[in-house]
Amino acid sequence: MTQKPDFDELVGFDVEQGERERLRRVHELLLEAGPPPELSPELEAGPTLAMTLGGRQHRVHRRPLLLAAAIAVLALAFLGGYLAGNHGGELAAAQTLQLAGTSLDPSALASLQIAHADEAGNWPMKLDVTGLPKLPSHGYYAVYLVRNGKIYAPCGTFLVAGTTGGTSVRLNAPYRLRHGDTWVVTRQLAGHHEPGAVVLRPVV
Repeated sequence: MTQKPDFDELVGFDVEQGERERLRRVHELLLEAGPPPELSPELEAGPTLAMTLGGRQHRVHRRPLLLAAAIAVLALAFLGGYLAGNHGGELAAAQTLQLAGTSLDPSALASLQIAHADEAGNWPMKLDVTGLPKLPSHGYYAVYLVRNGKIYAPCGTFLVAGTTGGTSVRLNAPYRLRHGDTWVVTRQLAGHHEPGAVVLRPVV
């Protein structure tokens, strides 16, 4: 018995909720329709005189099957195109990244929402963070884009009042984002301009 394709393996988990539900409905309809029926040996051999003479009465019955097959092909083409667009070189959809504290701040948590890019190529982001301590004077936290495992570029900075309250900040990634890109939060102390120690990293 052929194993049914797993929806999560096909689509992954980096698709926004509305689009994910729409794709799940298409996936379920395709599973319900099943594969198209195989041709009988008679049809594979080609038309006979009897089939030609009786074609008019059978044509009406074949139309629903042809229509169903066409719908299935279109749905598969759409799903394949969507997956290809979202697993190609550039990031094609919004996503939400969950971050957890490193050993420096193990109780810290954050959620980074990356919205769709605007016409100019800016990717607006919103960071909700809690559990980070207030830093000494002139210290701040920075959000960095990480590419190929290395810090690539800054996306904004912020301050927090303390570990007891949460902080929400608007950020921006004015870069060409790619699949595999991710983000970290660093602790920047006074007088240090290079990326500091990582205090929040993506949940694996």
